[in-house]
Amino acid sequence: MNRQAQAAVLFLVGAALLHAGFTNLYLRYVKAGLQPLLLLSGAVLIVTALATAWYEWRRTRAEKAHAEAHAEAHTEAHPEGDVAEDDAHAGHVHREPRISWLLILPLFALILVAPPALGSYSAVRTGTALQQPYGLLKLPDSNPLTLGLVDYASRAVYDHGRSLGTRQLKVTGFVALDKSGAPFLVRMALNCCAADAQPVKIALTGKIPPVLQPDTWLEITGTYSPKQTKDPINNRPIPYFQVTQAKPIPTPNDPYDESWNQ
Repeated sequence: MNRQAQAAVLFLVGAALLHAGFTNLYLRYVKAGLQPLLLLSGAVLIVTALATAWYEWRRTRAEKAHAEAHAEAHTEAHPEGDVAEDDAHAGHVHREPRISWLLILPLFALILVAPPALGSYSAVRTGTALQQPYGLLKLPDSNPLTLGLVDYASRAVYDHGRSLGTRQLKVTGFVALDKSGAPFLVRMALNCCAADAQPVKIALTGKIPPVLQPDTWLEITGTYSPKQTKDPINNRPIPYFQVTQAKPIPTPNDPYDESWNQ
C-alpha cells in the first residue's frame, strides 16, 4: 500500500473504534471500563491518518514542482532532445497490489455486524469460573436487594450466605441447561475482553418456569439456598438459588459481568 492508502485504512480503523466506543457495540469485545481508552485510540488513529495524508500531499506537490522544474531546465538545455522517451519514463508508475485493500473488510464487519455475546453453548462446555473474592463489601439494607450473579455466587459459596440472610434477592442471567436438562442461570465473567470470558453459574430450585429455553434472559426473585452442587467439568462449587418468581427480560446492553475481579 502507498501512503495515501495507509492513511485511508488508518482513518477507517479509527472511525470503527469511535463507532464502537460511542455505541454499545464495544461491550461485545471489551469491558465497560476500557471505553475511554478505546475512544482515545480511535481519535489518535484518525489524527495520525489525517497527518499522514497531509504530509503525503505536501510531498507529492513538492515532487511535482521539482519534476516540472527539471523538465523545463532539460527542455531549455536540449530543445531537440528525445522528450517522448522522458515522458514515457515519467509516466511509468508501479501500482500497488489491489488485494491489499481486502484488509478493510474486517472493518466493515466490525461496523455492520455485531457479534453475539457468549451464551449457553459456551457455558455448558466450560467449568464455572467462580473465584474466592479478596473481600466482600457491605450490602445495602434494601429488600428486595438487586445483586449481581457473580456476587451472589461468591457470597453463597465462600460466605455461606451470612451476608445474604433471608432477604429477598433479585438476580439476572441467561438460562443454560446441562445434559440432564437441569437449569442454571449464568453470567459470563471477564477480566479484560470477551476472549477471556468464562461462565459463573448458579443452580435453580423452587418455582422454576416449566419451559426454559437456553439463552433466555431471566430476572429471578428469591432467597439464598445453602444447597450446593459440583460442576462436572471442573468439580468447582455451584450454589443454588431458591426461586420464588422468574420473568423473562431483554438481553442487557452489557451482557458480561465484571464484578468477579473488582
